[in-house]
Amino acid sequence: MAVKILAFAGSLRKDSYNKKLVKVAVEGARAAGAEVTYIDLADFDLPLYNQDIEDAGGIPEQALKLKRIFFEHQGLLISCPEYNSSISGALKNAIDWVTRPEPDEPPLRDIRGKVAALLAASPGALGGLRGLVTVRSILGNIRVVVLPEQRAVPKANEAFDEQGQLRDAKLRDEIVGIGRTLAEATRKLHG
Repeated sequence: MAVKILAFAGSLRKDSYNKKLVKVAVEGARAAGAEVTYIDLADFDLPLYNQDIEDAGGIPEQALKLKRIFFEHQGLLISCPEYNSSISGALKNAIDWVTRPEPDEPPLRDIRGKVAALLAASPGALGGLRGLVTVRSILGNIRVVVLPEQRAVPKANEAFDEQGQLRDAKLRDEIVGIGRTLAEATRKLHG
């Protein structure tokens, strides 16, 4: 049985470089035999996490939908935009909702033990690298196994062609390889 990997970017922008980047890595995960589901966080109408919202009516329907999608997958392929040297609000908010337990549910049920690979793309010279430090820290603290391999793509505004493919073949192979590595690692831990 193939391992299931959830792929997404921590960006809401339609033409996000990180959405393009994660789709390149998806190719590697699929080539390695993983079943990959790509989602767009913009498709989930998530309020900013607020304990008062949860206390008043439970976890919102869209957050429950996202929690269930996370629960069904063993691996996470995440491309992370860097906002002011850190994690994007959209990604942090999604993680905050996914980690909220429903009644009689063990803590972190929907995310604990998953295997994650991290990518980033940014027009800046570091490619979003500084933000990956924060994402890695958050995921590690909620018991996600984060692979040491990661890649940040600088000058992302020049890195992609009109079809959303990476112009540099060596870089493309590296990103595809991270997707493949995630599929293989997830299979070893969950297969």
